[in-house]
Amino acid sequence: MTLGDIEVHLLTDGTLRLDGGAMFGVVPKPLWERKAPADDRNRILLAMNILLIRAAGKWLLVETGAGDKWDAKLRSIYAIENSPSLIDKLSANGITPVKIDVVINTHLHFDHCGWNTRMVNGKVVPTFPNARYVVQRLEFDHAMKPTERDRASYEHANFVPIDEAGQWNFVDGDTEIVPGVELVVAPGHTRHMQCVKVSSGGKTIFFTADLVPTSAHLPYPWVMGYDLYPLTTLENKKKWLPRAVREGWTVVFPHDPKTPAVRLHERETKLEFEPVAID
Repeated sequence: MTLGDIEVHLLTDGTLRLDGGAMFGVVPKPLWERKAPADDRNRILLAMNILLIRAAGKWLLVETGAGDKWDAKLRSIYAIENSPSLIDKLSANGITPVKIDVVINTHLHFDHCGWNTRMVNGKVVPTFPNARYVVQRLEFDHAMKPTERDRASYEHANFVPIDEAGQWNFVDGDTEIVPGVELVVAPGHTRHMQCVKVSSGGKTIFFTADLVPTSAHLPYPWVMGYDLYPLTTLENKKKWLPRAVREGWTVVFPHDPKTPAVRLHERETKLEFEPVAID
């Protein structure tokens, strides 16, 4: 998709499965299962969607999926299927890791930053050696010392080697990374999660991060049990989704395996969507 002088591609690092009850919080299973059927372990299928952006003469990645640093037990628990991987899909677009200039992590949960690093000769190193990696400074601080409630979501091997290599570009609050690519803090899932807004030529793409993980989460009270601050999530959904409707944005969900990109419409106080193709 082209927005003015910005080029945007939609990639994935494959799929994983997470517990449906945790993904939908207080919403009863008979309601959420109509939109996201569960397997025999109560897990629903989720994509790991990623944006590849060409802007201001630079290549930017928004998220890096789950990566490949998984043993067989954890890969089975989360049903990770990511072959071909993000790296394979970048290669298919003619992009090698050395060409990536900026990596944006909306937050540092393992399914959003796994390919930040990779194992080379027994050592974990940055996958994108020439990139500056961007995350909110306070998200990094929390990832280094998470609570008992969310400790399992953070894997130090995904972000500590970036710090050791001096490649982090920490930001504090809303920030424009390059002209037309803006980070907006939208807490709720974590206290310092950020969404990504790409605008040019009168068009906008809004990457929701886990504010709205799938199209099934569009109803305001459909908030994940994983969210540390669910009422803040609710407030931010009410802030950003009506604006996306009013201004005709293309909305991209990080985990929707069927309709990753949509345009929203409001009908009788309910949000509806139509799929949009992002090549």
